[in-house]
Amino acid sequence: MSKFKLKRVGLIASIVLVIVIIGGIFGGLEAKKHQAVDSNDYNKIKSSHVMRWGVKGDTRLFDLISPKTGQSEGFDVDMARAITAQMAKNAGTKIKPEFTSVTTNSKIQLLKNHQVEAVAATMTITPERAKVIDFTKPYFPAGQSILVKKDSPIKDIKQLNSPKYTVITTIGTTAVQTMKQFAPKAKVISMPDNSQALSALESGQGVAVTTDNAILYGLADQNRSTKVVGKPFTNQPYGLAMNKNQPELKSAMNKALEQVIANGTYNKLIKKWFSNVPGLDWRSLEK
Repeated sequence: MSKFKLKRVGLIASIVLVIVIIGGIFGGLEAKKHQAVDSNDYNKIKSSHVMRWGVKGDTRLFDLISPKTGQSEGFDVDMARAITAQMAKNAGTKIKPEFTSVTTNSKIQLLKNHQVEAVAATMTITPERAKVIDFTKPYFPAGQSILVKKDSPIKDIKQLNSPKYTVITTIGTTAVQTMKQFAPKAKVISMPDNSQALSALESGQGVAVTTDNAILYGLADQNRSTKVVGKPFTNQPYGLAMNKNQPELKSAMNKALEQVIANGTYNKLIKKWFSNVPGLDWRSLEK
C-alpha cells in the first residue's frame, strides 16, 4: 500500500475515532439526563398518570381486603385516593392511584426498590425509619394501647410488667421496642400480622395484644369478646411515606394533605370509618 493510501486510511480512522468519542460523550450525557428524570418520582407520577401506593390488607378500619371485592378498603386507602386526586388537581393533570399490598416488614423495602412511590399503611414516624425514608407531616394521631379478653383483670400496661405475662405484638412494628421501655419484664412474642396476633390472644398464647390504639379498636370491633383497656401510653402519629431525596414529591404530598384536611375530606373519612366503633371517641380524631 502506498504512503498516500496509508495516510488516508489513518486519517479516516482518526475521524471515526473522534466521532465515536463524541457520540459516547453525548450518549453519556443523555443517559445521565434520562436517569435524573427517572429518579424523580413526582415527574414519573405526572408523566405516567399513575401513583403507586403500598397499602396493607390486614388492618381493619385502615386497609383490610374486602372478601366481596378482593380490594383493600379503609381509611388509609381512602386517604391515598384523596391525596392522589388533590395532587392531580394541583398539577393540572390526571393521576390514577394504584394499590399494592404490603406487609409491616415489606413496606419500606418496596419503596426502596421503587415498586411503589408512596406508602399509606398505619406507619409510625420514627427516627430510625426517617434515616432511610421520608414522611409527610403526621396525618393520624396514633398511640400504643393494649387489647385483652373481656374477662381479663388487666387494666393497663403497668400490670403487664411481670415475667408471668406474655404480650403479643406484630413483626416489624414499633411495639416490641416500646414494650422494653414500659414493661421490660414481660415476655413478648411477635406474629406475622394483626389477624394472627388476635388469633394468638383468642387461643391463650398471651394475655394481651399491644399495638396502636386505632388498630386495636378495629380488632375489638372484629371480635366483641375483646376490649381495649387503659389510655394510650405513647404518642406515635402516622405519616405517609416516600423514598429519600424526593423533595418535589414530599412537597406535593404535604400540600395535598393540608388541602384534604382544610376542605373537610379528612373529617368525612374519619366519620366514615371510625364513628361506629364501640369505645372509640372518634371526634377526638377530627382536625
